[in-house]
Amino acid sequence: MFDDDRTVTHALESGPTLGIVNPARARDRFSLARVEPAPDLADLVDWHWVITWDLPPGTAFTQTVVPHPVGQIVAEDVGFLAYAMPAGPTDRRTIAGSGGVVGTKLRPGGYRALLGLAHPGERGAVEPAGFLGPTAEVTGAEALAQAAAGLPDAAVRTVTPLLRAAAERSRTPRSTAALAALRAAFATIADAVPGTTVAALADRLGTTPRSLQRLFADWVGVSPKWVLRRHRVHLAAEMLGRDPALDLAGLAAAVGYYDQAHFTGDFVRAVGVTPGEYARRCAAALTASGR
Repeated sequence: MFDDDRTVTHALESGPTLGIVNPARARDRFSLARVEPAPDLADLVDWHWVITWDLPPGTAFTQTVVPHPVGQIVAEDVGFLAYAMPAGPTDRRTIAGSGGVVGTKLRPGGYRALLGLAHPGERGAVEPAGFLGPTAEVTGAEALAQAAAGLPDAAVRTVTPLLRAAAERSRTPRSTAALAALRAAFATIADAVPGTTVAALADRLGTTPRSLQRLFADWVGVSPKWVLRRHRVHLAAEMLGRDPALDLAGLAAAVGYYDQAHFTGDFVRAVGVTPGEYARRCAAALTASGR
């Protein structure tokens, strides 16, 4: 059952912001709270996130995100939507006026498992989350009202029964085994020493590179090598966002690159600008926010 002692983290003020481009710039535009999932959904759900904003009339703000290899289930004004992993290297969302969304970040493989698919989902696909059942629209509207009232934990508590019911309908022994294997793989990636290869990762997991690649292809939709690279870029962007004065050559080595050229190439492909330019933008945002 859902525990009333769950943790709510205001992510733009504390905690990791992996994937959020230039988080210091975002702090004055919207509020982001993260809420832990119910224990019985922790195999499928990484965390819930609740965003609210109240911008001056006539203004808009576009936030860029470097996506994780997962799907999302989001309650918005237009209803509940299921988002597969984005197709491009970045994802951009524009907000205006006032509003909010209540989202659920699934674990790797969770999109296929929760939706009961035979594949990891077409990258970039966005569709109504009909699998949540006929009460989803009303429930989503209630959750959005709670989010607007500054109650992210209540908003998550409202949507949890829909997710729980969907999970009970879709779980299979095969999906349970795949999610457990993927969770172990991603935990190992997060703890891996810089420069870890797919072969080394497979060895640590007690499997073969081919089996690991097949698992990722069938359930995540990208390769283990892609995930290792994306994780390095996420770490680098996170570190630069907190300290834009970092030495870039040292940063490249710290996140697992043997030369700065490969680091710069991967960073540009994922974030859209060089690490140096990103550092300058983050420094400007930190100065503007007085941090």
